[in-house]
Amino acid sequence: MMYKQEYNRKLVSAEEAVRVVKSGDIVDYGFFNGKPVQCDLALAARKDELKDVKVYSAVTLPPVPEVAKLRDSFTYHDWQFSKIARILQSNYELCYYSPILYHQAPSLYRDNVAPHRNAAISVVCPMDEHGYFNLGPQNSETMANMEVADYVIVEVNKNMPVCLGGAEEAVHISMVDYIVEAPDDQLLPDIPGAEPTEIDKKIAGHLMDFIYDGCCIQLGIGGMPNAVGKAIANSDLKNLGGHTEMFVDAYVDMIESGRMNGSAKNFDRHRCAYTFAIGSQNMYDFMDNNPALASYPVDYTNDPRVICQLDNFISIVNAVQIDLYSQVNAESMDTTQISGNGGMWDFVLGAQWSRGGKSFICLSSTFTDSEGNMRSRILPTFSPASITTVPRQMVDYIVTEYGAVLLRAKPVWQRAELLISIAHPKFQDELIKEAAKLKLWRKTNKIE
Repeated sequence: MMYKQEYNRKLVSAEEAVRVVKSGDIVDYGFFNGKPVQCDLALAARKDELKDVKVYSAVTLPPVPEVAKLRDSFTYHDWQFSKIARILQSNYELCYYSPILYHQAPSLYRDNVAPHRNAAISVVCPMDEHGYFNLGPQNSETMANMEVADYVIVEVNKNMPVCLGGAEEAVHISMVDYIVEAPDDQLLPDIPGAEPTEIDKKIAGHLMDFIYDGCCIQLGIGGMPNAVGKAIANSDLKNLGGHTEMFVDAYVDMIESGRMNGSAKNFDRHRCAYTFAIGSQNMYDFMDNNPALASYPVDYTNDPRVICQLDNFISIVNAVQIDLYSQVNAESMDTTQISGNGGMWDFVLGAQWSRGGKSFICLSSTFTDSEGNMRSRILPTFSPASITTVPRQMVDYIVTEYGAVLLRAKPVWQRAELLISIAHPKFQDELIKEAAKLKLWRKTNKIE
């Protein structure tokens, strides 16, 4: 192999690689499964000699990063909160959220908008015969990040699936400063999709009424998207396409069943385009060297100007709450950041720009709080601390287990009426009274 000599010259221990980091530096840990493990341990071991090192990642997956626990030396940031990041932030104040429009992420680096990265560290696949390290299932903004960083460090993991492009799915050894090899038993976190609940299945049933042959499907994570995937796999639909930010287990069901083949897409035909993936080991095995999939940077998959060129685009995403003004919160519960906006804005807009496209924002009508009380996810107004992820003028369809309603182009009173119609029956009368107080309820429909 012609690049073997260069590989051996750049191959170092994790401890040696992270010596490039100095106090005050900004270090990027990549996105998703790209978060380093060996280099994280080595960097954390330097806690007594480093101060004010800022570390950035996104959707922090297991194991918990060691640097995040060391507030005197490191400040940890997450572009898109995971459960780990949520606990680090809410319980220990050890993590900070960084809101972005996801499709802009690569340009934030290339245009010097994001803080300059002194070091970019990412887990990659073993080098191929052409000198390339495939980035695995986290294309995202990784190439842009590496292009502008002072130092590029790759942590080679032989268990990482090779994810075919697309574009910008691999980094050449000439761009790499240091190579670290992970132990053979360093596996990717096995995170199978949540098993669909009965409510998830009901929501999926409502969504199926809007999906027809040739549609292009975008799904998020969780039990509800898995329910949609299973429903599609068991349907008689045909020639569906896939274009998404996140590849999940539900896509495996749809592709293996033959329902999704991409043959009707306007471009990227016969391939499902995505920018990152999180799921089960079965899903990672499916992705490895699979030409049915195409890994792209997020400024392609998530750009609404790209999405809208795919006809009959169906975007299906989750939310936490919606108020009677039809503002959508998909990321916080009061003062607690529980997720992030991710690419929700991108797909809500792109789907509505698509010819024949539709955007569906889904949520269960209720949840049970920490004290065991049932609470409505459809609220008169948000609490002062809640975040508006999607403004009301961008909302298309809202779906709960009680139905799907179209809000786009509707006046405020009708939006409130439609939202109350899909709220849990226990809360409908109270919501009507609150709507009247907010002057969102037509006089003829008021209750005494």
